[in-house]
Amino acid sequence: MVKAIRVHHPGGPEALQLEEVDLPAPGPGEVQIRHRAIGVNFIDIYRRTGAYPAQYPFIPGHEGAGQIVAVGEGVTDFEEGDRVAYVGALGGYSEARNIAADSVIHLPKSVSYEQGAVMMLKGLTAQYLLRRTFRVKKGHRVLVHAGAGGVGQLLCQWADALGAKVIATVGSPEKAEIALKAGARDVILYRTEKFEERVKEITKGRLCDVVYDGVGRATFPASLDCLAPFGMFVSFGSASGPIESFDIGLLAQKGSLYATRPSLFNHIAKRRDYEDMAEDMLHAMKRGYLTIEPPQSFPLAEAAQVHAALESRQTTGSIVLIP
Repeated sequence: MVKAIRVHHPGGPEALQLEEVDLPAPGPGEVQIRHRAIGVNFIDIYRRTGAYPAQYPFIPGHEGAGQIVAVGEGVTDFEEGDRVAYVGALGGYSEARNIAADSVIHLPKSVSYEQGAVMMLKGLTAQYLLRRTFRVKKGHRVLVHAGAGGVGQLLCQWADALGAKVIATVGSPEKAEIALKAGARDVILYRTEKFEERVKEITKGRLCDVVYDGVGRATFPASLDCLAPFGMFVSFGSASGPIESFDIGLLAQKGSLYATRPSLFNHIAKRRDYEDMAEDMLHAMKRGYLTIEPPQSFPLAEAAQVHAALESRQTTGSIVLIP
């Protein structure tokens, strides 16, 4: 038996219940991981509320880090005692879990368990956004919404290291300082300023090549007004709610724009792509392009309070749960 957070029905943070659950031996192709840290992400909220589908009851959480304590039949790349991190199927909010070995990577000794638990989903999200969805290069003008958030800070860092001119939107002066420290050249306080007008001022009318938007409803369609002709709108999250259906002709009206709604899990569906992306991310960390700051840590039992704070935008940076 292990302790885990389970959700029995869609709801608010109170739907997260700490319970004891059975943990069988790992099956063929699986490894069993004793968690040392568990990543917390907005996708966990989407699962909890029912915005993203799940079969009830379920254990939330898509990423974590720890030590392998058992391996299933057919697993050859990992052994007991290995330090690992992963992003994969639900089941992270637990003391220990079984997961497909194809979802796991070796965690370098230079990376702490806490960093490993937050670098996978957020770091690989930054990787596919900057390196695969729209390949950011020197001189590109980039708008990052929620630039003080976990993914937002990584996007600012890495895009700046690639030579892009980064503009970030944030909700407070305190968060503005965080985004500037992360690499944004300009910061817009979206609660008191119309960000589309400020982007036009900052860029002297040239606008941006790409907008990275993890906010959703609150920033659309104004984000399209921040793009130069043929620019790309990348919607990768919906912290303020999903973007409602819109007339695709709007993209033509605003400059023959491109729009996409990518998913990390599509990008890592093939093991080779997953390995290549993780290698690129770790290389960026080694070169100093990407810094995974020590995340805020909370006990696993406080998952409900953590969700409430994250949902009300009271947090900055990354968060982990500690079993």
